[in-house]
Amino acid sequence: MKSGLHFLLAAKCCEIAELQQLTLTAELVDASARLVHELQRERGMSNLYLGSAGQRFGAERLAQVAQTAHAEQALRQHFDQLDTQATQLRQGARLFARIAYVLHGLAALPALRQQVGRGAWLPAQATAAYTRLIAGLLAVIFEAADTASDPAISRLLVGFFNFMQSKELAGQERATGSALFASGQADDAGQQRLTYLIESQERALEVFAQFAPGEAVALWQRSDDPNTRAALERMRRMLGATVAGGALNPELSQRWFDTCTERMEAMKAVEDHLSKDLRALCHQRREHLGQELQALDQVPTSVLPVGLDFFDATPDGSPSPGLPLGTQLQHSVLELVQAQAQRLQAMSAELDTTRASLNERKLVERAKGLLMAQRQLSEAQAHKTLRQLAMNQNRRLVDVAEAVLALADLTTGTVHPHTDAATHK
Repeated sequence: MKSGLHFLLAAKCCEIAELQQLTLTAELVDASARLVHELQRERGMSNLYLGSAGQRFGAERLAQVAQTAHAEQALRQHFDQLDTQATQLRQGARLFARIAYVLHGLAALPALRQQVGRGAWLPAQATAAYTRLIAGLLAVIFEAADTASDPAISRLLVGFFNFMQSKELAGQERATGSALFASGQADDAGQQRLTYLIESQERALEVFAQFAPGEAVALWQRSDDPNTRAALERMRRMLGATVAGGALNPELSQRWFDTCTERMEAMKAVEDHLSKDLRALCHQRREHLGQELQALDQVPTSVLPVGLDFFDATPDGSPSPGLPLGTQLQHSVLELVQAQAQRLQAMSAELDTTRASLNERKLVERAKGLLMAQRQLSEAQAHKTLRQLAMNQNRRLVDVAEAVLALADLTTGTVHPHTDAATHK
């Protein structure tokens, strides 16, 4: 008959297996972040090229395509290492579906580059295409954060994801501003888009500061150079203040791109730091659990707690004074069992708190998508509508998003997936 020790050992083995999977996930996140960075640069180069009607940045764009291809190959190798037979992986179906979507996007990337090279697309079309692929890669990281079963790792992943999201929004700002300057003319849609992107960056950075380790937050605060930010703010005001249809100086396109790039390179350094922290944390947790497992393997089954010995512990869980050696050993094993149960309970509570942030994001994104589909709004307009409703009603953005989705359920008579996201962490 299997004893309590057998199941305690099994629990430790399960945790170690989960951490092994998380270690692979950490490497996947790192490779995804590197490809996102290269795609962001390629998107910016493409906008400069298209905005100048193919007169500038052609050689730079082709050089960046080669860099992106190298990062893509590295990510594909990580995809190949994933165990697609791991059907018990939490949220495995969602994670694998996201990866399948990304692979389809990567397969279409050469055709996108051909369209850009021929000048067949407008800058806005190219921006949207690259952004769709990058969003797919960020969704992989989002699902990776949702699969983490260790609270510390989950928190780090949530912080990491939101920092990457802020950097991606900064990349979209770089691409949008590059196209405006390169074209030599301001337009209302581009200006509205820039306002949305700037505000969204700051919100994502707030979540990053809430969940990321203090050292990473401090690194970003040191890296966010005030001179770069001041130069960026001056050009932001120039883009925003110019009347729609008014002239912009095309010569400023390079300065805008370089200034945005300088800030994004600083953000990349923070991403690298977060990635290193993630891998180190996975390694530390695996080592710690391995030591616990080794200690349990050395415990003889003859000292397992039996009978009324279970009730001999003091209120704080320590053995009663004066117990014989054998009983002390029994209580040592009992303490391990109790500690394991308490730790898993604490982990569960902390994971619920961390995943609440991810679920809130899902609700807001679904509500935006609903408004975009029903009212034919852009993403910026949909977000502005939700934010205005939240301000008017003095409610949190996520509460308004949930109400919008609930109203859609009532009017259509259907039940959408947001219900589960809101009630089941």
